[in-house]
Amino acid sequence: MKLQIDNLDGQGPRDYSAAIDAANPPQVVRIRNKPAELRVSLVANDPGFIVPASGSRITVGRTNGQDVFTGYLTQAPVFEYLGWGANGPVYRYDLVAYSDEVLLDQKRLPDRSPFVDRSAGDALRQMTQDLLPGIFDTSAVQDLDFLPSYYPDPQKTWSQHAGEIATLARASYRTLNGSVIFERVGSNSYALSESDPNFNPGGLALQPGNALVNDVTVIGEVEPQAYVKDYFIGDGLTSRFYLSQTPFTKSNTIVFDEEYSMSPLDPTRWNVIDPGSAVSVANGKLQIAGGTDVDGVTLVEYVEQVELGGALLIQHGDVTFSAPSRGVLGGIYSGPVAIVNCTAGFQITPNGPQSNIQALVNGEVSGALLTTNAGHHYVFSTRFYSDDIYRTGQGFHSSLHPAENEIGGSPVPANARIVLEVQDIDPSNPASEVAPATVLYDGQIAGVPGFCNYVSVNAANMQCAIAFTRLIRAIDAQVRTALEGQSYVTRLVGPLDQGSECNLTSTAELKFYSASIPAANQAISVHYRGSGRALARITNPASIAAQQRGVDNGLHGSVRHLKLPLARTSSDCENAALAILEDSTAPAWKGCYQTWSDFLPGNAIDIFPGDALALNIPSRSACFQAIVREVDISMRDLQGEHCVYQIKFSNDAAEPLAFDFQTSPLKSLPDIPELANTQVGSIYLDALTGAEITLVSSTTLNVDAAVAPLPGGGIEARSSDAGWGPDNDRNLIGRFTSQTFTVPRLAQIQDCYLRQYDSSSPPKYSRYTTALHVDYPL
Repeated sequence: MKLQIDNLDGQGPRDYSAAIDAANPPQVVRIRNKPAELRVSLVANDPGFIVPASGSRITVGRTNGQDVFTGYLTQAPVFEYLGWGANGPVYRYDLVAYSDEVLLDQKRLPDRSPFVDRSAGDALRQMTQDLLPGIFDTSAVQDLDFLPSYYPDPQKTWSQHAGEIATLARASYRTLNGSVIFERVGSNSYALSESDPNFNPGGLALQPGNALVNDVTVIGEVEPQAYVKDYFIGDGLTSRFYLSQTPFTKSNTIVFDEEYSMSPLDPTRWNVIDPGSAVSVANGKLQIAGGTDVDGVTLVEYVEQVELGGALLIQHGDVTFSAPSRGVLGGIYSGPVAIVNCTAGFQITPNGPQSNIQALVNGEVSGALLTTNAGHHYVFSTRFYSDDIYRTGQGFHSSLHPAENEIGGSPVPANARIVLEVQDIDPSNPASEVAPATVLYDGQIAGVPGFCNYVSVNAANMQCAIAFTRLIRAIDAQVRTALEGQSYVTRLVGPLDQGSECNLTSTAELKFYSASIPAANQAISVHYRGSGRALARITNPASIAAQQRGVDNGLHGSVRHLKLPLARTSSDCENAALAILEDSTAPAWKGCYQTWSDFLPGNAIDIFPGDALALNIPSRSACFQAIVREVDISMRDLQGEHCVYQIKFSNDAAEPLAFDFQTSPLKSLPDIPELANTQVGSIYLDALTGAEITLVSSTTLNVDAAVAPLPGGGIEARSSDAGWGPDNDRNLIGRFTSQTFTVPRLAQIQDCYLRQYDSSSPPKYSRYTTALHVDYPL
């Protein structure tokens, strides 16, 4: 074996092999998804011996060029006095080094937006590039599964993030010789069979486990549940209205706030495509001067995708036009950047010496037209209100569903309301600063894409300056009001300093600010999602039946609270339980195998954590596949290059690879519907997300469910959110077989809860309720 250390003194690597303390063989410890560690002791045997310094690079490898370890000293060696020699005092120097990623761990991750809808490998490559551009070879990083969202927290190190991403994708990472390797677990598989002539039976220790679970309850996060619509009426004085449920909502979060203070633009936020050199930053503004007269060629594009879920507020900037312009500002695109793929944006076209501004929706201009005025500047805003908070499910893995074959992760279809508005500010008229914006478009769009590209500027020929661009994850509630005889308009929810008109309080109140108090008889509609804990209980009936013995009914239960991956919804909890059950109903095994490097399983040259071992040991009734979790290498024969490998392994039944669990804050669990593993994904109908009350009188409520009932099914209405099913009439208002129906109104404040059902036996119902709440004077 050859030990080389580069003290980074300009002299290059030095060979320290002869100084290795033979009484303390070098040890390499490799643990899955953690930095590898080298421990080696040196004894000075030469007057010219140079003590390795902290930060020195160390490589240990065979003479054929195969590296066993490459990394860096993170601290100075520990000195141990051994006595007096011919050349003076003799010391042993104990060195501890960590693999190459320690360089990345020493750097602080930049503040950046979460990765959205990126592959696991792409996220890892990006973090590596952000920290040390061009230093590490990432060609061996596989893409694997897409992550709905992943936040690269600067408080964590690169290796911590790499380990988390590997867990999410059921993958393994390692670094060696300046390369980052990221691959699915089991990419390399080796046979360990007792029929192999090189098999060492004394080196194998096996431990069967009793971890069988066939009844899993999964606890997830607080999730959005009921689709709630509250209806109020203003009296000209009241500013607070009490909501019927506690809303599921995230705090107002600024994803990014770009003030254009640096040139060039921050590459962790913006991707600039500018073949005609039309884009620059000057005087604290983004300057656009020209273009290529072609749609989709000159772009200032946000580097991450935008998830069109919940509520979004995108402020595209305070824009000053210096000449007639053509292009799209603030475009949200589904697919390649082109007007035909623009889900929402502002189209700018020349109009003599000025420009026209129009809403662009689904590739077509729509709504009112606004013509610019010389010297004015314009603030563009887009607001999204999606029916669903999350636009894709979380994916989960097991040994039967490895990387790129996850359970779950399906898109979540949704409709959304889109509001496009422009505020025209005249610098000579201070009142225009607080004047209401002009709404160019306010409409409901069916089937909006889940993820889109945000392009601040798509310049065919733009002549303008942009002062800021801001993306805000707004409060997940939609407030609309209508004066008597007029159409509903959307009101901005959020802090007053962001120009909002109302806000939701922690006590489940809707509070209007003083300048926006609803007028007498002004109708108020509030749409939001109720909240509750995501839960699921899934069983494996086949395993339960097989385990029934004597007084044992066969149920072997477990309650798990997920830490990673997050189970954000009950559907996620169901899919997580499926993945857990796939492994927990199989026999659990863990073990350790020790052998010389010459006789590694399957004639392997080397073995790393994350590799698979196919064990075939009939004499011990052990035939299973396991994953290597740790490899300890002791270099006992340096001259002959023979090492002793200790390989620790287990299967997912003994130690799940793709989950991290934590203790739940819940002290007790509510009643949870018990589903068999064969029922998941087929037991629930779609919720009535578009249902609404269309008319309120003193005696009746007119309801439109927004969808026609299924053949043989209907719409079930109840006075409380309980008792769903054909056998319970305690709180039943009625079962209706038409899309529109009327229910009696019995009080000033009244609730009506809806779910649809079908004709199966027993009937299937919606997973989530639609709650309609009316608070109107009689």
